[in-house]
Amino acid sequence: MSAKTAIIGAGAWGTAVAKVIAEKGFEVVIWALEKETMDDINLRHENSRFLPGVRLPDNLRAASDIVEAASGQEFIIFAVPSLYLLETVRQTLGVPSIQEGETTIAVITKGFLSTAKGPRLILETLEDYLPGFYRQSLVYIAGPSHAEEVSQGKITGLIAASENAKNSIRFRDLLKNKGLFVFSSFDVRGVQVAAAAKNVIAIAFGMLDAFKDGTNLFGDGTESLLLAAGLNEIQSLGMAMGATHPETFTSISGIGDLDVTCRSVYGRNRRFGKDIIEKKILEPFKDLDDLLARIKELGYLPEGIAAAKHVKVLAEKYRLKMPISTGLCQILNRKIEPLVFLENYLNELGR
Repeated sequence: MSAKTAIIGAGAWGTAVAKVIAEKGFEVVIWALEKETMDDINLRHENSRFLPGVRLPDNLRAASDIVEAASGQEFIIFAVPSLYLLETVRQTLGVPSIQEGETTIAVITKGFLSTAKGPRLILETLEDYLPGFYRQSLVYIAGPSHAEEVSQGKITGLIAASENAKNSIRFRDLLKNKGLFVFSSFDVRGVQVAAAAKNVIAIAFGMLDAFKDGTNLFGDGTESLLLAAGLNEIQSLGMAMGATHPETFTSISGIGDLDVTCRSVYGRNRRFGKDIIEKKILEPFKDLDDLLARIKELGYLPEGIAAAKHVKVLAEKYRLKMPISTGLCQILNRKIEPLVFLENYLNELGR
């Protein structure tokens, strides 16, 4: 296979995936919103802003024109944050190879999308905008992974989920190497819910982690208690939203991704949770909507912030009890203090 590939989004994860593919000898272009990032990749073979210290292959080039990057590709992988994904996809709709369905498309963004119909899963939303060729043919790729580790060749497992088995296998073959294992799944909805909702739990986990050394209430066992309860919330939402395989949530796309997001030093959502406690990072913002409107002021982008708002809406829609997720919304809306919430939640859990 020629595997001419475009990665749309030059953040850490998009860059790491581009590196993996380029190292297999395939031609890869990565679209960078920032000209400085494009120049950094093309001239110095490094993305020093988003993935510093990692040497990128010479056959990986960057472009700042999204139409140029997306044109004539065999594969496209969208890797921009969920807040900007829909607008980014719209910019590629005029590309002839997409209009004709000649390009196979995957998404590695984690989150829900905000639409006039309320929060929706990523692939079903994109199907409303892309040509009809792509209905039930898009691929969603997720799993317990960090750009820093994947770019270093550390062994990592991913899930490529699609209703189109052929396309799932094509992306599996495109990505897999000796350090990156890729497995196929038909449970597109379950994998997407797990990937989005776990970021919400990870923020709560980060807060708990920050409190662990300062109180006599919380320890490693408390964190495992929160992780298990969080997984129950994710599975409840996933099944309500049409997940087809309960084992999705006990696989790497469920418990695997949740565990690494909660516990890894690389996790932005865990970091944000710790920053809420240790750096009082919420103080400049009046509520969750204000935080989302000014999210760039954080200096990094925790996907769980937007996901928390969406999960609360979805929990109400499906009449689900999701106390961790809805409680986090109260914290982000400045309606309850984190320690008060955690103590109340854990006490209620033990009754």
